[in-house]
Formats: sequence, structure tokens, C-alpha cells
Amino acid sequence: MKINYFHFIFCICSFVLFTACNIKNSSSTASVNNHSYANYISAKTKHLDWKANINFDKKIIEAEATWLFTNFDKANEIIFDTKNLAISKVIIAGKEVGFTLDTTDHEYLGSALHIPIEANDSVVKIIYSTSQSAKALQWLTPQQTADKKMPYLFTQCEAIACRSVIPCQDAPAVRITYTATITVPKGMMAVMSADNPQQRNANGEYHFVMDIPIPSYLIALAAGDIDFKAIDARSGVYAEPSVLINAAAELCDMPNMMSAAEKIGGAYGWKRYDVLIQPPSFPIGGMENPKLTFATPTILAGDKSLVSLVAHELAHSWSGNTVTNASWDDIWLNEGFTTYFERRIMENITDTSYTDMLWELSYQDMMADITDLGDTNKDTHLKLEMSGRDPEDAFTNIPYEKGAHFLWLIEKTVGRKAFDKFMTDYFRDNKFKPMTTDLALKYMEAHLWKDTPKAKKEVDVEQWVFQSGLPKNCPRPGHTRFDNVEFLSKIILDSTDLFSISKTIKTGGIDNIYDKPKKWTTHEWLQFLRKLPRNLSLEKTNKLDKTFHFTNTKNSEIAFEWFMLSIGNKYTTINASLENFLLHVGRKKFVVPLYKQLIKNGNYALASNIFEKAKLNYHPATTRAVSELFIKKEIK
Repeated sequence: MKINYFHFIFCICSFVLFTACNIKNSSSTASVNNHSYANYISAKTKHLDWKANINFDKKIIEAEATWLFTNFDKANEIIFDTKNLAISKVIIAGKEVGFTLDTTDHEYLGSALHIPIEANDSVVKIIYSTSQSAKALQWLTPQQTADKKMPYLFTQCEAIACRSVIPCQDAPAVRITYTATITVPKGMMAVMSADNPQQRNANGEYHFVMDIPIPSYLIALAAGDIDFKAIDARSGVYAEPSVLINAAAELCDMPNMMSAAEKIGGAYGWKRYDVLIQPPSFPIGGMENPKLTFATPTILAGDKSLVSLVAHELAHSWSGNTVTNASWDDIWLNEGFTTYFERRIMENITDTSYTDMLWELSYQDMMADITDLGDTNKDTHLKLEMSGRDPEDAFTNIPYEKGAHFLWLIEKTVGRKAFDKFMTDYFRDNKFKPMTTDLALKYMEAHLWKDTPKAKKEVDVEQWVFQSGLPKNCPRPGHTRFDNVEFLSKIILDSTDLFSISKTIKTGGIDNIYDKPKKWTTHEWLQFLRKLPRNLSLEKTNKLDKTFHFTNTKNSEIAFEWFMLSIGNKYTTINASLENFLLHVGRKKFVVPLYKQLIKNGNYALASNIFEKAKLNYHPATTRAVSELFIKKEIK
């Protein structure tokens, strides 16, 4: 959709076009579903050359963004998305030109930057700096890193935060290539979602090339005390030095993951697949930046039990990075396909019984969100309605897990062989095309349902995609390993001499109650904790803790489930460990529910005290989410 804002301003008089900056009033907001002001139907960017100086003292990036664009229909302006950027100059054909920046700073859309262009113009240079409040940037002091030697910076641009770092046409339907020259303090390494260095250089200047077109939300940058270790010829790990060896050992199965993924998605098209383990404040599990996944250190459990997250981000190399949702209404096309793909990768490198646990736990997470939202809520549709809303609201378990279960049902209905062919063809035929739900369903019609109308009726595509709640034909896994967990849980909880080490249980062929848990994976422990009564007595809670040492576990997933249970049961023994966890872990998935649980259970003062100490360690998005919990409590 072409959006031309106040064209008459540019025609009032010629001198306006050549002033250094012309600010105008506007109450307009993006009227298109892709959450962008950009007029990319008329004038579309195609390549970025970015020169950026990372200023750790001021906590800003001073930069030049030179855009190569195509003017399709002789438009008289090109429009960029910005968020709190200080624009100092705009240069076209070697001359400084006027520009217009909307004064309205929309909460999440920011402000439109209007630059006048002539019919034959194709290059524009924008000189600017970011603000200290840039949504996509997190600046860490040395003390907030693992090794505590250097400051650290990372970006998180999904969904529409790239505009706070670079003036861009910030819509997933716009794909661009880029080159970059990044200057950082000497001794640091900089890495991007591009071809990356594997060693630090002496002068702190790094050059990057991304020659495959990507949407702006996949532009990524990190800089700090970073080293690299190869795993094989096309994969490796970046991390702070003290983390690197353990991280590489934990992620040593990445080559096997890549081979497994290629069996479904076709040949890997991005040359390398590396992972950067971020400092603990990283707000999400992982971000699928092409060629270089950014990942939370909370996946480093020591036993490879949480590496399915890496399988998920790797799968995005096909679903999301290659075939991308055209707008955030269609986020399930990125995340549902990827989550299904992730499970197939994990099944290949483990076994079906292991993957069944992933399916079951994810089903529980999905049902928790459906219960929370309400099963008639339109946000439980796969096809969402995000116009006029922050696209971050779309990132619930619904597009991930309902989307994955939908695809799993199709696989079970048409058969794995037919479905795998569909997946391979889908990624090949739709490469670098903006994908909508309508287009995906049409492709499915032509490649799956055309010859099997009975299967389509059995799946009931309409109900899955466009209706609320969860259809009754949702598949569930066989979960033999979880049956064993629940059996043991009952014995443990019902036993009168609850945790006698010498107790021998013969029933069901189990020689000793402690033998099986010693071999449990993280997923079995999560099921154990989730199935415990929410009103467990303090006596039993204490005995559980003394036996299995949950309070002091280093496994973040297990710690989170234990803390959630303990807060509800008023088991205050956890308080010191809980505070330490919240001070050092910034993953939003853990942080927000824990504060919410504290406030819900009357621990407002404790929550507030911890948050005051911890909030500087959190990403701005995490800080905002937790702050809203306190505001809601005050309102009540």
C-alpha cells in the first residue's frame, strides 16, 4: 500500500527541500497491516551500506546508512521507519537535502522519515545517531557480563525494533542485502547476521557482508569480549572466553542437526551456521539471525537436554529466514512451521520417545495460554489480527505450538513421506517470497489436498487456522517416559516414609525409587514438577528439596518450575536462590512469570526489592513487562 504523507509540504517552496531538517506535526499512524510507515510499493530499498561507530561511553551508535533503492512509479518521496533516531543529514547525489520527520512518536511504530526524491534517484545517505533508549539495543557494563572484563552490546530487532537502530523500511515483506563497517573499542570482537570474523583484530574495525536478501528484523549486531571455536567446517560457537569451551561441548551436535534439517528442508542455503551465546540478560531463548543465531546461556544445562532451542533457530533458516511471513498477522507461518521442523530435527538426532516429551510439554504450554487468553479469544487463531496492535503481542505459544500441532496433524493424516515432500517443495518454491496465510493455504491446496480431499476434510483446515481454541482432533504423543514419571511421583508423594534412601520399590519392575530419577532428562523433571500438587505441604516441599536439591539447581528450566511451585506454596527457603536467579537471568520467559507469581502470592515487597536491584541487568522489553506488573498491582 502506498502511503504519501502531506505531499503539499514539499511543494510550498523550494527552500524547504534543502534545509538541514524540517519537522512537521502529524497524528498519523501506520494504516497498513505490516506495522510500517514505509511506501515500499512505490520506492523500495534493496541494499544497505552501514557505517557505525559503537560508542560505549555515550551508549549510542553514531552511523551512516546509505540505501540503494528502486523508485517504481516516479514517487516524489521515500519513507523510512524510525524510532527515537537523531537525524542530522540526508544526502542524495552528493547534495544535502531536506527531510521531514513526523513529530508524533508512536509508542511502538515510532515516526515516519520522509525524504524527497526525484524520478531517477536511487541512492540516499542518512547520517544519524541512536538514542540511549533505543528499543533494540542493550548495553551491558563489564560487571553484567560473564567475564566482567569489557562492556557488551547486543541488538534484538524482532519484531519492529530495527527502526530504533537504523532508519529502514521495517516490514518483513521488504528484503535487503547489506554490507557494514563497524568500529568498536580495540580488543573487542564485533559479529553480525552476516559473514563473520573468527578472530579479533587489532584496530577494532570489522567489515561484514550479507549477500542474501533478508528482512530488517534479521539485521543483528553484537560486540564485546567474544571468542570463536569451530565445531566443524560450517558451524561453530561464539561466546565470552570463560563460557566458550562448555558452550561448544554442549552444542557439538549442530552438524548432525544441520544434516537432519536438510533431509526435510533441502540444502542449507546460508553457507555457515554459528551460534553466539549471549550474556545472561538476553531477553529471549534464541533469535534466528541468519548465519549467527543469538542464544541465551540458559540452554547450557551441561547434558545437552535443552539444545532443542538451537534446533528451532536452525530450522528458521528455512521457515522464517528463507520463506518469511509477509506481516505479523501471519507469524504462525514462521513459528509454527519452525516448531514442527524443530521436533523433526530432534527426533532424528535422539528418538521418538524423547520428542514425545517435547510435544507433551509444549501441549501443556499451549493449553496454558489458551486458558489464559480464553478459548473464544481471536488471539487463539493461527491467522491473527494485529493491525493497530504491537506485533510483540503475537508472540504467545499459539503461533508456535498450535501451528506445529496443525502441521503434525497433517503429517499424520497424509503420511510422513507425502508431508516431507510438501515441506521440501514449499521451501524451494517460495524462497524469498513474502508469505501470507492465504498463499500458504493455496499452496497446500495444490500440493497436498488436490488429490486427497478426504484428508483435508479430516484435518478441518478452516477450524485450525481461522477459529478459536483448540480443535478436538489435535494430536497427542504417546508418552511412555512421562507415564513412568507420574508413576514415580505418586509413589514419592504417597509414601509414609517419604524419602528413605534405602526404600526399595518392586512394583512395575523398578528396583529402587532413586535409580530412575538419576537418569531423567530435564523434560522428565519438568513433568515431575508440573504434576506436583499446587498446594503441597511445606513438609513435603522441604523433603523434596532436600532429596533432589531443586533450590540450588543450575538448570534454569528446572529452577523456574521449582520456584513457581515454591512461591505458590510459600516455601521461603528459595528466596535467596530466587533473588540470585532474577539478578542474573534476563530471559523474559522466566523473569516475567516469576515476578507475577510473587505479586499474586502476596510477596509484593520482595518482588519490588529484587526488581530494583535487577532491572539494570534486563533488556528494556523485559523491564517494561515487569514494570507493568507492578503498575497493575498498584491500580488494583
